[in-house]
Amino acid sequence: MVDIAAATMANIGPAMSFFFGFGFLAVTAGVASPLTILAAGIAVALLGNTLAQFSKAHPSAGSFITFVGKTFGPTSAVTTALLAGLGYIIAMASVIAVSGGFLETTLNHYFKWNVPWIIWTLLLTALAVALMIRGVAVSTKIAGFFFGIEMVVLIAVSVIALVKHSGHLSFTPFEPSHITNGFSGLAAGFPLAVYLFIGWENSAALAEETDNPRRNVGRAVFLSIGVMSVSYLLFSYATLTGFGYSISAIGNSAVPFIDVAQGTFAVLAFFAYLAGLTSTVGSLIAGVNSQARLVFNAGREGLLPSAIGEVHPTRRTPTKAIITFVGISLLIIGGWGLGHIIGGHAGGSMDPVSFFAESSTMGTILILLVYLASNIALPFYYRHYRPSEFQWLRHAVLPAIGAAAILVPLYYLVKPGQPDPYDWFPYLALGILVASLGYAAVLVRRDPTLGERVGSIVADHHS
Repeated sequence: MVDIAAATMANIGPAMSFFFGFGFLAVTAGVASPLTILAAGIAVALLGNTLAQFSKAHPSAGSFITFVGKTFGPTSAVTTALLAGLGYIIAMASVIAVSGGFLETTLNHYFKWNVPWIIWTLLLTALAVALMIRGVAVSTKIAGFFFGIEMVVLIAVSVIALVKHSGHLSFTPFEPSHITNGFSGLAAGFPLAVYLFIGWENSAALAEETDNPRRNVGRAVFLSIGVMSVSYLLFSYATLTGFGYSISAIGNSAVPFIDVAQGTFAVLAFFAYLAGLTSTVGSLIAGVNSQARLVFNAGREGLLPSAIGEVHPTRRTPTKAIITFVGISLLIIGGWGLGHIIGGHAGGSMDPVSFFAESSTMGTILILLVYLASNIALPFYYRHYRPSEFQWLRHAVLPAIGAAAILVPLYYLVKPGQPDPYDWFPYLALGILVASLGYAAVLVRRDPTLGERVGSIVADHHS
């Protein structure tokens, strides 16, 4: 359980997520932005209940794809497989890009090297893929080790910064009256806060490699969400305190947390950079490890091309799924770069942090649709397959609140009037949804046995 929880938190990549996400969140929600993180933590815990209940009944590497497919049939399974697969690939492209980008920034800061970030991205990605192909045990332990480094650094920097500024500590960040524009400011910052937690569901996809998955997947999910919620509250409070509660100063900072570390003790900035590096690489390994298994399972069950569902003959790792997953992510990065060059926007706009924001937003829209479908599916699944175990609170009320909580960030990600390119993301998501439904309908008509194969392989071994 500890291994998969560590891999899950490594996938979340708290240093990476917080470094590149908190500035936007603070500017949107204001001084009381930690309350937005608290609200997001509660919302994600509601989703965690859905995943835990499904995993207790039917643990599977297919995770959400299996859960939705078992409930609503093969067409929904194929549609979910495409939405989840593409959503995670697009979101992971942001991590792949920013891993090289952050390494370029670090080497430039300390050694004045000017090697383009895409070269570092390709090198780090190749190393990560080589590790993952060796096996889940090795790569998961390395991702967990990197996660340990980043957490020690983040907590140490936060505590030292708070001690240094202890003379003017305040409860202002936890007072609802200091959220910019009240509830609408909380809601506008909510999708940014939810994105800090993306990857929380990693544990479910590792069910087949986990001892006693019916019990341990749920425990790992809640442990991860709890640890991340408390950690983000600490990091955000330390950052706000370090900036003297000035939102404009945070908005003008490229990476607010590193500036706080630099302003506290110069040597802390070095460790903050180190935490960022281990976080991006750890998130890359852990994220691809679990999310490629969703794609692998979909190939194995015939929801996607069957070649993706093959394992390495000796290592028994889903090699083709991993290479497909990473290959498409790299093509997305290349296509984005080409688009900027053709559009005449090369230069500043080609920075990986801009791509991180754009790609992660687009991926999140698709992933939120999958979360929403899973919450809607849970009560139907238990009423149909496990009526004797059905409980109104766990299997109906909590997923209904979870579904409502997902609608808030979805609305703010798709509402009209957003800047380019975010304004066309909703149309792209709608196009992907319609195309996925069309592909699913054709596939199910061609292969009527598909419904019997969805979720047919269950992880059910005990330690």
